[in-house]
Amino acid sequence: MDKAAQKTIDLTALSAPQLSEVKNQLEQEVDHLSQSFSKLRQAQTKFKECIGTVQTTFKDENDGRPLLVPLTNSLYVPGTMADVQTVLVDVGTGYYVEKSPADAMAFYGAKVNTLQKNLTDLENIVNTKLGNLKVVEDVLRQKVMSSASDVA
Repeated sequence: MDKAAQKTIDLTALSAPQLSEVKNQLEQEVDHLSQSFSKLRQAQTKFKECIGTVQTTFKDENDGRPLLVPLTNSLYVPGTMADVQTVLVDVGTGYYVEKSPADAMAFYGAKVNTLQKNLTDLENIVNTKLGNLKVVEDVLRQKVMSSASDVA
């Protein structure tokens, strides 16, 4: 979010119920962003695994070698490595492109780097939201304590 577009709110001017609502909203945002962070991290791990698979599988010494081809998570059929010079790469939305192993690793490496940048940006946003949440909680605690002392 652009700094000029952000609004500054005097938290001390809000009532306890309003502060509680702001706190709940921030908690929901942090939860959603944390889930997104986790999903991005999982995607990054899968792309790294793809790089490792291409590195270990598509070598000249594996040409013609027998292997097990996964049809499902638990069903494999015997096969033979027919071509170690080309790899089918899933580029998204059901499209596959033939690439050399080096190009496939470069493709997945670019994906990993993009996700790393997104993860860094998202981590900064989460940390900012957590800081905001702490401030709101502190102000809410002070309001509740001051209202309790006014009653006594």
